[in-house]
Amino acid sequence: MEIRTYSQQVPFTTKDGSTIRSLLDLSNAPVVEQSLAEAEIPAGGQTERHYHRLSEEMYYLLSGSGIMEIEGETRDVKSGDAILIPAGKWHQIRAVEALRFLCCCAPPYSHDDTYFA
Repeated sequence: MEIRTYSQQVPFTTKDGSTIRSLLDLSNAPVVEQSLAEAEIPAGGQTERHYHRLSEEMYYLLSGSGIMEIEGETRDVKSGDAILIPAGKWHQIRAVEALRFLCCCAPPYSHDDTYFA
């Protein structure tokens, strides 16, 4: 059985500029097909626009509000929203209010699978 405690996971900054805390991924568990992390973006902050060649992502917003852009389409997003980001699609999230969200990736998140213009 694999269980990880939130407070024991050390936050770090990803290539896109968000601060994440890996909950279950290749760095701390025998994960094969997916990863789970919590991300935080301060009010007024944003990720750098990027895409993942291999990973499909899902965001679930726990708190805050922002603007999600996927392939040029933008939508206001808020706590309680779930967002699908298909592999290969350019995307960026901007925080209007401080954002805290779960990020699920399949296959697992990897810095090497993060691409910029």
